Amino acid sequence: MRHGRTTANATGLLAGRTPGVHLDDLGRDQAALTGKRIAAVPVARVVTSPLERCAETARAIVEQQSDAPPSSVDPELTECGYGQWQGRQLSDLATEELWRIVQSQPSAVVFPGGESMAGMQARSVAAIRRHDAAVEAEQGPGAVWVAVSHGDIIKSVLADALGMHLDLFQRLEVGPASVSIVSYGASRPRVWATNTDCGDLSWLAKDIPSGDAAVGGGAGTPATGSRTPRIST
Repeated sequence: MRHGRTTANATGLLAGRTPGVHLDDLGRDQAALTGKRIAAVPVARVVTSPLERCAETARAIVEQQSDAPPSSVDPELTECGYGQWQGRQLSDLATEELWRIVQSQPSAVVFPGGESMAGMQARSVAAIRRHDAAVEAEQGPGAVWVAVSHGDIIKSVLADALGMHLDLFQRLEVGPASVSIVSYGASRPRVWATNTDCGDLSWLAKDIPSGDAAVGGGAGTPATGSRTPRIST
């Protein structure tokens, strides 16, 4: 799950790791709504980026669970280190040459005084896979857990799960308070949804297939046939 909208998002500011950036009124409403969606599923664990906007979003999930799951902070899920870009307006950054490379070849990007996008992907994917393996070992392959993080972090994790080169990850969209769903099986990850901001999630409480993919597409999840859309992009 991405954090809800912040004051920085609303004003076109690249907040990065700047402390003191909180959810705005809309962001709090978004987090509460997504918390209600996730409440249909017993959550085994909530792991969050250390930044305030993610911690506030994570609380909206934990508070709406019937049995509060354990929660923790993982610095490896924090925002990309944008270095000298941090705290600047996106409209100004879009005039720089590096912006073009961020859009077309992110694998080659190292932010001045900051992190490379390849390094960002490597540490965030490693963290997600580590937490997923720990939850599965403790509670079995059907357990559901939530990571609350940032747009570029989630896009890079989805790109890895989809087998996409990092240079293609700008094709993905991850909106504020959206939910994307990945399961990590023995043979490959499977992406069940990306960028959802409405719809029923109770089907996740059932055991979703974790083995081989069904040839021809299969019968779908238990929610297939519902009139409530599960995916909104």
